[in-house]
Amino acid sequence: MKKIKSIAIFGTRPEAIKMAPLVKELGKIDSIENKVCVTAQHRQMLDQVLSLFGIRPDFDLNIMKSKQTLTGITTRVLQGLEGIFEREKPNLVIVHGDTTTTFAGALAAFYKKIEVGHVEAGLRTYDKYFPFPEEMNRRLTGAIADLHFAPTVGSKNNLLREGVPEDKIFVTGNTVIDAMNFTVEQGYVFNNNELNQIDYVHRKVILVTAHRRENWGRGIENICNALKKIVKDNAGVEIIYLVHLNPIVKNAVYRILGNTPRVHLLPPLDTKETHNLMNRCYMVMTDSGGLQEEAPHLGKPVLVLRGVTERPEAVKAGTVKLVGTDEDNIVKLANELISNQNEYNMMSRAINPYGDGKASKRIVAAILKHFNIEK
Repeated sequence: MKKIKSIAIFGTRPEAIKMAPLVKELGKIDSIENKVCVTAQHRQMLDQVLSLFGIRPDFDLNIMKSKQTLTGITTRVLQGLEGIFEREKPNLVIVHGDTTTTFAGALAAFYKKIEVGHVEAGLRTYDKYFPFPEEMNRRLTGAIADLHFAPTVGSKNNLLREGVPEDKIFVTGNTVIDAMNFTVEQGYVFNNNELNQIDYVHRKVILVTAHRRENWGRGIENICNALKKIVKDNAGVEIIYLVHLNPIVKNAVYRILGNTPRVHLLPPLDTKETHNLMNRCYMVMTDSGGLQEEAPHLGKPVLVLRGVTERPEAVKAGTVKLVGTDEDNIVKLANELISNQNEYNMMSRAINPYGDGKASKRIVAAILKHFNIEK
């Protein structure tokens, strides 16, 4: 039987969450020999996901350094992958999304003339510096990729406009929904006991994450000042802010929100804790890409703390709202969702455009078709 060799590459927690269901699905197929390579661009957060899904990497570049730069990440990934590709000689390299690992992994494969499959392809803001560096990471990866696994028809249309042949684009849905079928449990008990003490029934609990590079400085400060006003305006609200470990973010958040009543500042949680917290909370405020897809699957409205999003389908569907980082605007729109039940229900009941939890199966089917292999 004809067998193809693939290597799935990822380096950050969000990539790992979305690649894990695909790695599991690839492992079920006899005609595919898939290996996993992690760059560990985010070491600690990545390891949580690997442990949760029971994935043991075949290769670990372990590139993370204190105060790492984009140039440093890119060069260390390129150098680390060169030897692996020479030894393994894969037919296909699979990358995900828009991290620096994604771009460097695709570029390293291109240098060895290895085909590239791009999961979550076709997302665009058309502003090369927003989000930075993600927008150019995904566009450059798209220019290299041979197979484009687009989560939505909108993403497919972006690729078609850029001249990608239609027979190389596969609309799959988003693999994060596959992952959530694995992680969310009814009656879940949190490992973090502070979360077990919160009254999710009688309080309106808002989950917050904000750490994007383009929001460093004034953006994060505005967000924190807005959160302070929101709890002051609403006695029944509690905020859980999962604070990124980056000192630039952490220092600003603790300076403004430390010791604020009803604001819980916690370190990032593992994937299972985060998904189950999202399931219990009232709404989500975030500058993260992934949460814009995950929260609506659980019926939670999302306020996006950015001026643009590469997920316009969610805006169009009404599951998320762009609020930017203007302090007054954040307060106004958050208060609206807290006090106006009709407004809340409209967002909560909108249909999530990111699929049905079978994206990984569709991606595997597309790979088999591309290499003319029967399952």
